[in-house]
Amino acid sequence: QLQFVESGGGLVQPGGSLTLSCTASGFTLDYYAIGWFRQAPGKEREGVSCISHNVGSTNYADSVKGRFTISRSDAQGTVFLQMNSLQPEDTANYYCAAGTQAMCALLNPYGPWNYWGQGTQVTVSS
Repeated sequence: QLQFVESGGGLVQPGGSLTLSCTASGFTLDYYAIGWFRQAPGKEREGVSCISHNVGSTNYADSVKGRFTISRSDAQGTVFLQMNSLQPEDTANYYCAAGTQAMCALLNPYGPWNYWGQGTQVTVSS
């Protein structure tokens, strides 16, 4: 089955850090922009960050700018999301998906993204 496998979530105190990984299963990343998204219970899905496939340009939601950093290793088939200064409002299930560079610029969580995984839960609480 073609999908991403997300990992790295967990419970962290406010102000803490986590690094999430998103690994492609059954396909290669080479020609895709990869987006990270999150959804908290009772809330809409939100676009968090995206990285393009060629020059590696990035896009971030205003809520995470300056705190989160996205990167990719096509050789490893993995995209990373380094999350610093985590706050309770960052609590959500985090997912990644593949799309185009144009989709990456928009970061619309309801666009035609592909290969959604099951997500990894991030809980920020003291």
